Amino acid sequence: MTLAYFGIESNGLNLAIDLLILFVVVLYFALIYWTYADARRRIYDPMLVGCATAASLFPFVGTIVYMILRPPEYLEDVRERELEMQAAEARLHDLDHGLCPHCDYRIERDFIRCPSCLRKLKERCVSCSRPLDQAWTICPYCETEVPGATSPRRTRRRRATAETETAAVESERSLPAATAAVAITEDGGTSSLAEEAEAIRASTRSGAEPVAKPRSSGRASRPRPTS
Repeated sequence: MTLAYFGIESNGLNLAIDLLILFVVVLYFALIYWTYADARRRIYDPMLVGCATAASLFPFVGTIVYMILRPPEYLEDVRERELEMQAAEARLHDLDHGLCPHCDYRIERDFIRCPSCLRKLKERCVSCSRPLDQAWTICPYCETEVPGATSPRRTRRRRATAETETAAVESERSLPAATAAVAITEDGGTSSLAEEAEAIRASTRSGAEPVAKPRSSGRASRPRPTS
């Protein structure tokens, strides 16, 4: 015997109503579980988590009230933000503080001497008396040049000039070995060494490669005896 809803005896209608009631019951318990799980991720106090779960026992109304009053952030997001703030503060602290290169004592970046080992860490600007870094060639505060500091550009230019001079000296040293070779002609004579050395020096100074003079094999063609 089937139960008739609203006085209507219909198997299809009764089945549809039964499925609707089952769906509402499942949704009710699912909302209770969702409220409990969401409250655990957002609320740190377990008592408040229990109150939110108890409020969700009221069908649908308790869950709606919880969604309005719940905290806007998860606990994990709050912890990540706190860790990021601590990391940022640590980086700022490291920028303002450091360690002495001689005794590893904690110092600030504006220290002229280490308060532990009393060694000098930085020099003062001759104009504004502010501490200067060792790598600075000019004071960034008053634009005064640091005495005794060499600019990186000047150092590079000096290195390039030294390399050019070294290459020129090596080329001049190699000239006697090049001029020592004697070109043998077909007649068995020798060419002028002075002219060849002068040509090699002129080509070296102009930057062009020296042009080698053609050399003969030194053997004159002899007529074959006729029989």
